[in-house]
This record gives sequence, C-alpha cells and structure tokens, in this order.
Amino acid sequence: MKITLIGGGSTKSTQFISAMLRRQDFPRVDEFCLLDIDEHRLEVMGALCSAIVESAWQPTRVTTTTDARAALRDAAYVVTTIRVGLDEGRILDERIALSNGVLGQETTGPGGFAMAMRSIPTILEYARILREVSPAAWMFNFTNPSGLVTQALYASGFERVIGICDSANNAQNAVAQYLGVPASRLRAELFGLNHLSWTRSVSLEGVDRLPQFLQDEQAVALSTMGMFEPALYHRIGMYLNEYLYYYYYSDRALSAIQASSMTRGEEVKSLNDHLWHQLDDVDAMNHSQAALDLIASATRRREATYMHYARPLAPSIDQADRDLAAGRLAKPLEGEGYAGVVLDIITAMQTRQTIYTGLNVPNRGAIGCMRDSDIVEVTCAVDASGFRPIPIAAIPEPQELLMRSVKQYERLAVDAILAQDRETAVMALMAHPMVMSFSLARTLVDEYLAAHREFAGDWS
Repeated sequence: MKITLIGGGSTKSTQFISAMLRRQDFPRVDEFCLLDIDEHRLEVMGALCSAIVESAWQPTRVTTTTDARAALRDAAYVVTTIRVGLDEGRILDERIALSNGVLGQETTGPGGFAMAMRSIPTILEYARILREVSPAAWMFNFTNPSGLVTQALYASGFERVIGICDSANNAQNAVAQYLGVPASRLRAELFGLNHLSWTRSVSLEGVDRLPQFLQDEQAVALSTMGMFEPALYHRIGMYLNEYLYYYYYSDRALSAIQASSMTRGEEVKSLNDHLWHQLDDVDAMNHSQAALDLIASATRRREATYMHYARPLAPSIDQADRDLAAGRLAKPLEGEGYAGVVLDIITAMQTRQTIYTGLNVPNRGAIGCMRDSDIVEVTCAVDASGFRPIPIAAIPEPQELLMRSVKQYERLAVDAILAQDRETAVMALMAHPMVMSFSLARTLVDEYLAAHREFAGDWS
C-alpha cells in the first residue's frame, strides 16, 4: 500500500508518519511518498521520516519527489495539506480583510474565500492527475478551507474525496477524556458545515453523556469550549465548534485581532522561519533526534497561542515565548490531529471494521435543510465500502438559519472560483454573514484578485 502526502515538505509529515507507526494494528504501508515544490524542505522531511521509520524497525520505504505524476501513481490514499501562496498569502488575506474593517481569519469569511481562490485550482489539478494515474485511490483533503475545497472537487466530478478537519471530532475527544475512555467507544451526533458545526449528543453505550460534560464548567474550560461563556453553551445545549467564536463573538474577535501586534499568519510565519533556521543550524538531515525535538517544541509553541485572544487559559504570544524558553510551556492535550482522522479511515477501509467519525462529505439527505450535493460536516460510518453520512433529525432553527446563510455563500464562492467570475464572487461575499454589503464585497474581491493574480489568474 502506498500513501502520498501532497505538501510533504511540511513538518506535519513527521507527525503523520510517527502517528502511523505507533499504531500496531495499522495495515502495512510499503511506500510513504512525500510530494512538494520546495526541494530543500522536501529533502529534510524525507530524511527525518526515514529516520523515524528506521527507529521503529518498520519496512516502510520513504520516497520524495517534486513530480506529481510519480507521487500519485499507484497511490492507494492521498492526503492534501498545502498552502498555496505560503504564509505570505495568508498574511495578505488577513491584512486585506482587516484594512476593510472585517474579520481577517484564514478559513472563515473573506480570508477563507481568498484562500479557496488560491487552493481550489491547485487541488483540482492534483485530482485530475490522480484520477488518471490511480483512479481507485481515495483523496483526503485537509487543505483549507476544507469544506469549500471539497465542495469544488465534487462539483468538478471527483467523488473519491473526503474532507478532513480535526476540529470536527473535538466533542467526541473532549468527552472521552472527561470520562476516561477511548474516543472510539463514543458515538457523536455532529451536524453543520466545516468550521460551523455543533455536536448535540455524545453517547456511551446508548447513554448521552454530553449534558453531564456541559454541566462541569471546569472540564469545559479545559476543552476547546473554554472560549464560550456558560450562559451561551447552556442555552444552546450543544458542543460548539471553536470557529463559531467568530460568529457568536464577532465584535470581540475583530477588536482583538485588530489590536494585536501580529496577525496569526504573521505569527506563524515568524515561528516557521525560526524553526527552519534552527533545523538548518543543527544539520537536521544528519542529526534527526535534535531536529525532531525542535519540531516538537515549535509545535507546542504554535498550539499554545492558537486563538489565544479567545481562550482565557491561553498565554499571550510574549508569555508563550517566555514559557517556552524557560521550559514551562505545557504540552498540548494528547492527540493525533488530522492524521488521526485519516489513519482511522484507512484502517476501517482496509480491515473492514466500521468506525464513526466527523467528516466533510456530500449531504445525501443526512441534514434536511441542505441539498444532497452540499458538502456538510456530519458524523459518518466508514468501512470498506466507503462512507455513509448518518441521518440527522430536524435541527434547531438558529443553527439551520446560520447554516443556510453560510452554505449560500459557499455555493456561490465555488461557482465563482470554478468560472473565474468576478461578479459571482462579489455576490458570494455579500451573502456571507461577516460581510453583508455589496460595496464592501466588491472592494474585497477587487483587492484579493489584485493581490493573488499569480495564483488566481485574471478573472472576468
């Protein structure tokens, strides 16, 4: 079996292969292929992944290439995790939005549209090559904004695609930790869209344990729900995806980001640049353990300030730097992130066992207020035959109305990007709850197209 990572020059490659090799029951992987356009980073990550394999005494062969056809040929599973335009593109997305008085965030609102505008054409090209050289392969899309990219893939005729987002399973993981049981024993009832979802039950042996969890405010505070006030989540009575903060606290989020000395993109770029300087300084290819320790430390530092302005227990950027230097920065909660979701799916497909997990897939009647072809975030059963969205009964009106509004934006956004149609793009952003203005939408579209012409091309 061959697994290919598109974007293999990222340090996430080492985390993915480490998680894979820790699983004693994971099917044998003959080749783990890394594809990237950055030859230096690809070479370093290839060497580190090879060192991880050797230390685990596994037969997996690690390969690297900049040739997409070679990387995708004979692949059984492909994971996309790329950032078209790199960190500089993300920074432009954030700054253009903020300069126009709207939220600058990489996947939600205008910033998400700009990222999709760059990501979708590139992922579509990889999908075309994959269908030609390995038509039976599954593609797992983790490239953001995952829901929009997955929607574009299905709209373009690619059906062996599953959208992945690690935040989709936060409720299941949080309740599992609270109860002290494996997350695989729990069954969550998740519905919504990518970065706009709710979990209304998490059951253990048929008993919903989510109400018990929500009543324990100390446990909630330690989870991703810690950014929401008890008055809000008690009223809604569900586990809230953390990105709902940008809707339920839009004024606070915008003020906090505008007041920060750096956008998240600028912070991440600084951290990434520093890490790669460190990796070069230690000669990472010949000193793998030192390099892996640096990656682990950088990951801990990055995760510590994720949405720090919304999380009461999170350190500020400056405090996180001081804590890291002093060895006081706490380890993040144990977990495998997006890799864990992918590995669970592959295990189910290869071993014929059934798992239940939150995915971004075509609705197919699961959520009544959505079209069958809409990509939704929903609990799915996964086995050797593929995935099946679990039907959701009627959902509360507030959630339905917000979903309808954002999905209308997503449909128009995909239409605009696939057709390179400027006016449809304006209507898409005008439909988004964070914009709701024709004149503002037109300004944003014009500025994004001017900033990203290299990747988006010339639109009509």
